[in-house]
Amino acid sequence: MTADPLSDALAVADARSVFSGGFTAGGDWAIELRGRDRLKVNAVLRGSCLLVRETGGEPVRLAEGDVVVSDGRQPYTLCNRPGIEPTDSNDVVMDPVTRMGRLGQGEGVDVECVSGHIDLSRDRGDLLRRALPELVHVRADSPEAGVLRWLIGQLVAEMRAGRAGVEFVSAQLAQLMFVQVLRICLTDSDGLPPGWLRALADERLAPALRLMHGDPAHPWQLEELAQAASMSRTTFAVRFKEAAGVPPLTYLLNWRMSLAARALRQDTAPVAALARSVGYTSESAFSNAFKRTVGVAPRVYRVEATAGTRPGDS
Repeated sequence: MTADPLSDALAVADARSVFSGGFTAGGDWAIELRGRDRLKVNAVLRGSCLLVRETGGEPVRLAEGDVVVSDGRQPYTLCNRPGIEPTDSNDVVMDPVTRMGRLGQGEGVDVECVSGHIDLSRDRGDLLRRALPELVHVRADSPEAGVLRWLIGQLVAEMRAGRAGVEFVSAQLAQLMFVQVLRICLTDSDGLPPGWLRALADERLAPALRLMHGDPAHPWQLEELAQAASMSRTTFAVRFKEAAGVPPLTYLLNWRMSLAARALRQDTAPVAALARSVGYTSESAFSNAFKRTVGVAPRVYRVEATAGTRPGDS
């Protein structure tokens, strides 16, 4: 089977999408949203609103059918106009069935939005967050937005029907929405920061990425990867670093450590076996590489992950 770096990264990051609810609003209103270890997702079902970032800059106008994904590093406010004191999202009273809240004093409904998040806490958010810009804005009229609109429609239908299994179905639809957003990012890589997603969007580099993801234990050399990309070693190395932010073999090292970290979180295989699975014949060499990359030794990482703390935060 051909390696799929996008699916690999989603699996290794243990990214889990969750639909958290939504709101209707009328009159003057504002709501503050925070991310922390989560990417925040908002979709405008009806009407329009402004997105105001805490870091400043021009407000972003969101129209009906638009979707935004924030990297979660900075809070932002959705509002009908700037200057309104925002309500904390935790203070919004939600209907227990529809999970919709109400904002503003107006009697009518000017805006309807749904929200969700992608939990990145299992790998400290590094793998996915580093690959995304601070804010992804998918406009309703973009060529790739059709599938996203369909998914949002299904999500809203589930929310309103409240049938058995709604929690599970909503989570799966939210996950598919996020994958579609990433696919849209791949079609417009100019807005992406250096990282694996931008490298994957480069058709010349993608074959080398697929080799590294398909067989991470193989002792890949720069020459082999350059040949896969049909480039000279120098041209390949320069182009890869510009796109991915790191040299090819550093990328391979980081990918191996991400795989190892996921294995340490999920199973009890001996560290020596994990070392071999990512290309190390020596457990000590693997442990040293893991500690340099992740910040803690593999066994410490496993203990902290099992205890439910974020590895490296103790």
